Formats: sequence, C-alpha cells, structure tokens
Amino acid sequence: MRSLVTGGAGFIGSNLVDHLVDRGDEVYVVDNLSTGSIANIRHHLGKPQFHFLNDDIVTSQALEPIVMACDVVYHLAAAVGVKYILKDPLGTILTNVRGTENVLLLAARHWKRVVIASTSEIYGKSSGGALAEDGDRILGPTTVNRWSYSASKAIDEHFAYAFHQKGLPISIVRYFNSYGPRVNELGYGSVIANFVRQALAGEPLTVHGNGSQTRCFTYVNDTVRGTMLAGDRQEAIGEAVNIGNEREVSILELAEMVKRITGSNSKIVTMPYHDYYGQNYEDTPRRQPDIRKAKRVLGFSADTSLEVGLKETIAWCRENYSVTKGDATA
Repeated sequence: MRSLVTGGAGFIGSNLVDHLVDRGDEVYVVDNLSTGSIANIRHHLGKPQFHFLNDDIVTSQALEPIVMACDVVYHLAAAVGVKYILKDPLGTILTNVRGTENVLLLAARHWKRVVIASTSEIYGKSSGGALAEDGDRILGPTTVNRWSYSASKAIDEHFAYAFHQKGLPISIVRYFNSYGPRVNELGYGSVIANFVRQALAGEPLTVHGNGSQTRCFTYVNDTVRGTMLAGDRQEAIGEAVNIGNEREVSILELAEMVKRITGSNSKIVTMPYHDYYGQNYEDTPRRQPDIRKAKRVLGFSADTSLEVGLKETIAWCRENYSVTKGDATA
C-alpha cells in the first residue's frame, strides 16, 4: 500500500505513520509543522519507503502528485487545541474547512480512498449518555468561539458525505481524547499532557471548573488501530465511527491518577474556566462514546486501560519533556 498521512508529524499522525511503515506501506507525510514536530518522524527520514513534505494543505501546489501516487489518504491535518481555537477561530475554520476541501477534491479527481479524522467535539454539549454516531448535535451560540471547531469539523464531515454520495470511498473516524507517547508538552488539546507536565515539574495540577466533568481517554495505539481499520475495511466506506474508550473518568480523578503514578508532591487546585479560557467559553459535563458501531463495522474496541496507558505515557514524558531535563522534576 502507498499511504498519505496529512498532519503526519503530529501526535496521532506520527504514531499512525509508525504503524503504517511497520506493516510495510510506502508512506507520504504532508505537514506544515505548525503543531507537529519533525522530531516525531525523524527516525523515518532517509528510509526509501518514507517521504516527507513540509507544506500546508490549504495552499500546497505539491499535494496533487502525492495524492495521485497513493492508494489511501489519511487526513489528520487540522487546527486543534481549545486554547488555539479560542485565540484564532478564523485560522481554525480556514485550516479545517479549506484544507479538507482541498484534500477531498484531489482525492475525487484521482479517485482515492480517504479516511477523515474527526472528533468527539462534533457532539457539542450533547451529554445524555453514550454518544452514538447518528445522534443529534447540540451546540452553543455562534458568539462562543469554542463551537467554531465543532462546526468546522462538522463541515468536514458534510464534505466527506457529499463526495461519498458521488461514489468516492470515504470513512470518518471520531476521536475521543487520545493520549500517549509524543503527546505535545505544551498540552494543546490534551489535559493529560498538562497534568503530566505539571506533575513532573512539581507544579500544581490545575483542574478547570470543579473537576466533576467526565471524559473518556483513548490510548494512541488504540486510536491508530481504529484508524487503520477504517482505511482497510470495506464495511467502513460511507460510515462515521467513534474511536474511543468507554471508561468515563472525572477530571479530578484523572489528576489524582497522574499524581499517584508520577509520585509527584504537587497539589491539585481548581481554576474557574474564565481564568484560563476567558469569559467567552462553555464546556460540556460529560462525553462518552457509544462504541457498538465500532465493534460491528470495524471489529474495534479499545484494549488499553487508562492505568496502563498513563504509565506508558508518563514514562515517555519523563524521557522527553523539557521539565525533566533540569532541576524541576518530581
């Protein structure tokens, strides 16, 4: 197989690249390194089956020949992270919508299979139980920038479905809070990264709100496995599928787990949302995936427990985070 991974120098993208290379694919990566890092894919540079282009999917003139050369396109490039989205909602919308439009237009021109990486943010404030792929979306007002990310990814999905109606083989994977090795130290889009960095530095673990909000966290190897299944299985064509772990955990409980596993003496402190995100912010109290469709369509379920995944993640962070290179370690 020849596989293209847009955003392949990012956290999830680079882990996907590893698995594709390991199974023998010839892999192409296009990434502008805005949030990705060359360090994530450096070990592949120079391999004859690996090709890297530092370019932007929104403006690239070199993307078409790469799409043409590949059998499947894994489209992971996107603006991510709540802090970045609130700071630059226009950039988020343009990157997510125009970038996906460009990828799908080229895939349709050369009739290539596409896997679109989407997000649990699609569901917005829906919180009435496990979230099924065909459930209603509940969003806040358009004056709240946070919902621009959900809306832009929904447009991506609408684009994908529209192309599929014309026959293009597409699949959509909705990620639920991925974490694991290579999770960005700055913590964009990852509460686990923030907690681990703070714990290793001996700083307070900052819990936004009162910490009772719950999330489900998916170890990156499980995320990647679900993504590859979506690119391989015929049953996945034309479908959106949740890729997530069913176990719910409160953010306060998560902070306590990180503190315990790192052996940190850090305190856990709560912080009002507006102190970090500003007044124009809304959150949702819980978010849990319904994974029945993932089991039926992909034969997928997340295998890695949160405890095991956190230990693997923290071990990697100890070796790689800058806070562990000086005196400020737990």
